Amino acid sequence: MAQRILILDFGGQYDQLIARRVRECGVYCEVWPCTADIGSIRSFRPKGLIFTGGPGSVYAPDAPDVDEGVFSLGVPILGICYGCQLLAHRLGGEVTPAQSDTAREYGKTETVFRTDSALFRELPEQSVTWMSHGDYMAHIPEGFRVIARSAACPNAAIADEERRFYGVQFHPEVRHTQFGTQMLRNFLFAVCGAAGDWSMESYRSRAVRELRQKIGGGRVLLALSGGVDSSVCAALLSEAVGRQLTCVFVDHGLLRQDEGDQVESAFAGRELDFIRVDASRRFLGRLQGVTEPEKKRKIIGEEFIRVFEEESRKLGTVDFLAQGTIYPDVIESGLGSAAVIKSHHNVGGLPDYVNFKEILEPLRLLFKDEVRQLGRELGLPEALVSRQPFPGPGLAIRVIGEVTEEKLRILRAADAIFRREMADAGLGAAASQYFAALTNMRSVGVMGDGRSYDYAVALRAVSTDDFMTADWVRLPYELLDRVSTRIVNEVPGVNRVLYDITSKPPSTVEYE
Repeated sequence: MAQRILILDFGGQYDQLIARRVRECGVYCEVWPCTADIGSIRSFRPKGLIFTGGPGSVYAPDAPDVDEGVFSLGVPILGICYGCQLLAHRLGGEVTPAQSDTAREYGKTETVFRTDSALFRELPEQSVTWMSHGDYMAHIPEGFRVIARSAACPNAAIADEERRFYGVQFHPEVRHTQFGTQMLRNFLFAVCGAAGDWSMESYRSRAVRELRQKIGGGRVLLALSGGVDSSVCAALLSEAVGRQLTCVFVDHGLLRQDEGDQVESAFAGRELDFIRVDASRRFLGRLQGVTEPEKKRKIIGEEFIRVFEEESRKLGTVDFLAQGTIYPDVIESGLGSAAVIKSHHNVGGLPDYVNFKEILEPLRLLFKDEVRQLGRELGLPEALVSRQPFPGPGLAIRVIGEVTEEKLRILRAADAIFRREMADAGLGAAASQYFAALTNMRSVGVMGDGRSYDYAVALRAVSTDDFMTADWVRLPYELLDRVSTRIVNEVPGVNRVLYDITSKPPSTVEYE
């Protein structure tokens, strides 16, 4: 078993990035809610703990808190932002609201460091950090010393190096903090003594072993979409249990142009039992008149389960339902104190009753790029591993408002044009994800000599390392001009094309 770091979540917007940065350093970690009991934490046997940021104030009556037993585990602790203030608050310091606007810090901030501290060893004495706090440590606890300061914050970082407790008011996990990753590396290796022994090869071996033990002689039904996540899940399960696995591809009528046939063709020659179910009319019927995004997702999630249950009854006894759920799905659907950003159809969208012994989610603790690494480790072709992400609810969350066959026709054609032009221009690798969405806005236009009143299509292209944050891609105007001209001329029902230049946050990658 690889050495492990436990991240306790207090509801911060960057919590998932902390986990990603730790794993980039070759150290396995998991994110647990801050309410985890001390017995479970001890059983996890962490080499160290990280307290995340959060939107609350530690002195508030209902502030997220942690079991006091964590302070006597004898392992290092790193508190980030709220986590730093919680350390101070719980160990005898004082945290108060900032007394003036100048004491509050948001954004890039020049910070000065004590490089004799293990946390900042071999780093410059001054660099930029990313601050985001409105509270202030008026007094630090006994036994701590100040190891970083800024113009507005005289105690930007604190340390009790005898107990190996550290707190930083800034966010080392975000790219805006210069040397932030090195700070985390110092905590992991210089403070916690981690070996950096986690790799995708070791994860694969452990996952296969655990799946075999859990499944035994049971049969598994996998929801196969043909996307990266479910495809890697299929390969992993196939290695673990072979013909005990049946893959069911549900064509819910919400796929991109020709995608159903492409998925079937890609898996036709593999050592898998592959079943294609055409449930398009069924899904569109359930979505009729539905406009609220969360309701769409939950309807699709429940209908998926019901289709799989029906298929499992045709197959005889099936013990397990498998899904390609990944860590961002879990986190965005709400983890512990974290806010629900949106329910994913395979997490927050599941119905209360599911007619299977258990749901298997072997990728549940992996980020998107880690899933791709695992796919390569399992020998999947690069064309499949590097495929553009496509959400489980499909085009239903790229059609704003009610989903109809007419809207889907428009969107499929517009999306196909955009994807083709991106490929022809050699820009497919410039964006981590790109697609068209159909807005619910109709506007006046002029088509030929007549007036039109048609839909606006929005184009979106983003670049990201982990799909938890993303930046919009600066596509060439010439490309956008070609795409716009083609869509308006070739797709009936569209008279306006928009380009989305919003990053994540504040938006999400998908529209709903």
